[in-house]
Amino acid sequence: MNEPSSANSTLLVRQLGNQPYQDTWQAMKDFCIQRNPEQADEVWFVEHPPVYTQGVSGKAEHIINTTEIPIVQSDRGGQVTYHGPGQLVMYVLFDLNRLNIGVRALVDVLENATINVLKQYGIIAKAKKEAPGVYVADRKIASLGLRVKKGFSYHGLSLNVKMDLTPFSNINPCGYKDLEVTQITELGVNCQTLDLAAPLLDELVEQLDYQNLQPALNN
Repeated sequence: MNEPSSANSTLLVRQLGNQPYQDTWQAMKDFCIQRNPEQADEVWFVEHPPVYTQGVSGKAEHIINTTEIPIVQSDRGGQVTYHGPGQLVMYVLFDLNRLNIGVRALVDVLENATINVLKQYGIIAKAKKEAPGVYVADRKIASLGLRVKKGFSYHGLSLNVKMDLTPFSNINPCGYKDLEVTQITELGVNCQTLDLAAPLLDELVEQLDYQNLQPALNN
């Protein structure tokens, strides 16, 4: 992993609440298209109403049962996953050239940040090189999917906190048959979804050497 640039200054944070997936996805694409090299990086925290999203590698065979939950064809990497209330989604809109890192290094940062935060809650987690994401005893607790255009990243991380996991049974999560999922509240930790936002931000600031963390004025 390359060393992040010491010139990284401000990281803006948006707390978006519960937002439709497609609206947020379009907003991310617009942000990346319109941004310039001097513009600050941003992190968006959001929850989505129930939705399945297919990544660019997604195969129809990994959707086992169709339900009333919509399926959206996304431009992120990876296969199918589920988003719903009680899952913390963290979108990372970063200038990778300015950070002096590649996509694989960004995946490592997101995985390591999640593992370190879970450790604070007494949860031992790990990453798998062959299957991006974060796992607790081989059950997936966080999924990753990124897109990079002209050196700018969007999409990011989804962390299962306090949600209904039943919809995962209708898919092969991330394209893996019989992959089990878990969440923080199943592991003996009583917390709310947004409780994880602050420690995740602390990890990003430390790992990527941001000098100034501030809320966006128009969250």
